[in-house]
Amino acid sequence: MASLKLVPVFVVLLAGSAFAQSYGIGHAASQAELAQDITISPTGANLPVGHGNAAEGKVLYVEKGCEGCHGENAAGGATAAPGLVAKKGPTEGDAWARGGIAVRSPVATILWDFIHRGMPLGNEGTLAPNEVYALTAYLLAANKIIPENQTLDQNNLAKVKMPIGDDWKRAPDWKPNSPRIPASLLKMPK
Repeated sequence: MASLKLVPVFVVLLAGSAFAQSYGIGHAASQAELAQDITISPTGANLPVGHGNAAEGKVLYVEKGCEGCHGENAAGGATAAPGLVAKKGPTEGDAWARGGIAVRSPVATILWDFIHRGMPLGNEGTLAPNEVYALTAYLLAANKIIPENQTLDQNNLAKVKMPIGDDWKRAPDWKPNSPRIPASLLKMPK
């Protein structure tokens, strides 16, 4: 009788394992995977070599199907995916900050890394560095953060001044092997 109670657990484990394997997760990391440092620093450290501009990004935005979720010209679509262009400009206070990751990121490398790792939906991580630089440039130019003719690359992306500036809560710098930041220091003031 006890073995019958374990059947549902076994079925769930099998289904979960099949699900995880279909997405390439749930395997032991190889030494090569462990050796990779995929962290993209706010300073631009570890950005791959590449370049792209807004004109190239606009073409890719259509070719890669971005407008199917984020709408024509990144203005918002019929899906739950957000529009990526702010509705108002940088002089309009809080309304600017509600324009999605393209304007809410404190540094441009976060936008680059999000596109690189998380897009396009269903084919995450398949974009080449040049494509990611171009899409990043397109979104930054569409939000009037950079000029439309600016080419972004691994040397200048981190230098882009984002509209949110220092208006975000920054946790104290943490160094490896240091104690974790106490939760009391991370609470937002009321």
